[in-house]
Amino acid sequence: MILIIDDDKAVQVSLQLLLKQQGLESGTASSPAAALEAIRKEVPRLILMDMNYTVETTGEEGLALLKKIKEVVPTVPVILITGWATIELAIEGMKAGAKDFISKPWTNEALLQSIKTTLAIDEKEEVSLSRKKLDEVYDFSHIIGEDPKFLEVLSTVGRVASTDASILILGESGTGKELIAEAIHQNSPRQQGAFVKVNLGGISSSLFESEMFGHKRGAFTDARYDRKGRFEMAHRGSIFLDEIGELALPSQVKLLRVLQDRTFEILGSSRTQAVDIRVISATNRNLAEMVKNGQFREDLFYRINLITVYLPALRERPGDIPLLVNHYVNNLKTIYNRPGISLTKEAISWLRNFDFPGNIRQLKNLVERTVLISPNEKLTAEDFIKNLSPMSSTSPDTADLPQVGSITLDEMEKEMILKAMAHHNNRITKVAKSLGLTRSALYRRLEKYAIPYNE
Repeated sequence: MILIIDDDKAVQVSLQLLLKQQGLESGTASSPAAALEAIRKEVPRLILMDMNYTVETTGEEGLALLKKIKEVVPTVPVILITGWATIELAIEGMKAGAKDFISKPWTNEALLQSIKTTLAIDEKEEVSLSRKKLDEVYDFSHIIGEDPKFLEVLSTVGRVASTDASILILGESGTGKELIAEAIHQNSPRQQGAFVKVNLGGISSSLFESEMFGHKRGAFTDARYDRKGRFEMAHRGSIFLDEIGELALPSQVKLLRVLQDRTFEILGSSRTQAVDIRVISATNRNLAEMVKNGQFREDLFYRINLITVYLPALRERPGDIPLLVNHYVNNLKTIYNRPGISLTKEAISWLRNFDFPGNIRQLKNLVERTVLISPNEKLTAEDFIKNLSPMSSTSPDTADLPQVGSITLDEMEKEMILKAMAHHNNRITKVAKSLGLTRSALYRRLEKYAIPYNE
């Protein structure tokens, strides 16, 4: 049973009818006292509650009720229903234990999505599984790792992928946040829809609306044609908001509106457009600290992190380094036609104990660089040391940027892709697998380097 707590009879009837159409039982309460009495008689699966019960509309009575509910039934999820004028109060409610907040006037689609997601997450048990068991249940074929910390991450990802929960992926640069985001999409009911990646750190405030919402021809001086925005491209699929911590405050407001209402307006059009998306965000920054410093909106912070996934740094899962290295080397054997290449035990030991500040990205680049440049078939620790960037031990942000001789990493990556494409006769699936990429990640690189392809 879902308990609706609201002093407006029209709201009660409307919500009950909506829930009934979805096959969900519901009960109602018109006051805090009646709500507590109802909860003591029957513990609900979920509570929908308004924040205002007095003419002053301060919401304080609703906040006090929420705290009492959490004392009586601490495990029952609560979704708050509030007006935009009381969003700050809704944030206080989230801090007090509410799972989500929906603003009035709500859209039925957004409210039902929140209800179904909250119920699905609440009713899924967290189970520790081995890598073998996880692979039997989920598609993690592009992800390498067996460390217990990392398996916890994969278990969480698998558990919440089937819901529509907004997910925030936290982790240092190079830990594989994009790969985890793609795994969430791939294991969700939206897997047949688009997976649209947006690097928010690369979009200026002036271009944000055009990039994200699209524009009509003539909307501004350089708008010579209609452009579809990223949200429209992700309709019925997932949108990955990478580097969300880099988003400027004015753009944060615009993003919040879309995530709140699931609607937007194309630049140059007055028509409001609805969008059905799953939102996955990622950052290597401390968003909670940014909220305290006024650099990131608190309401947006709570909107994007119904579930938070923390990716451990490579140094926190050293046992996975040999697995990753062997995976990269086996792929490179085929691409560079060096079937006899291998590593000494000392090389594996050195790599396992090296503190990679650039994480998996830096490890992958180092292995590729060493295989490409070293004339030896048996790679030693010295071969890898020679190919380390001078700054690699101190700066994770620049670890994979410097040139090696006259070859930049972009040039090396392009060369690897060209060789893999030639070897596999442009068969995208095989090329992606040999490079350890997903198909969508390979397509992005083909576009980046202007590499033509025909499947």
